[in-house]
Amino acid sequence: MSTIPTGDLFIASRFTRGNLFHPTRIVVNSQHVSRIKPRFFGSNEESISIQKVASVHISTGIIWADIIIESSGGADPITSHGHRKQDAQRIRELIEGYQSARPS
Repeated sequence: MSTIPTGDLFIASRFTRGNLFHPTRIVVNSQHVSRIKPRFFGSNEESISIQKVASVHISTGIIWADIIIESSGGADPITSHGHRKQDAQRIRELIEGYQSARPS
């Protein structure tokens, strides 16, 4: 059974590198940003607290976009390939919206 956190879900395209059998999922909610990479047995999940997101970098191609979410806490950034451009922009908008809604 899947344990995908609740929030806005964005799934990478199966037509991009590393996503053919198990596409990467990004979940954004008011507490954190998670990257879930399913595998044949289990999954690999990384998350960064919304408060700790330092920057969101989007690199676009003709169709797909790569997204890098960097942490201010020194942790490795969350990187995901093969998202639709609109989804990558929406991820950034959600993160910025949640950050601005939180009191400093």
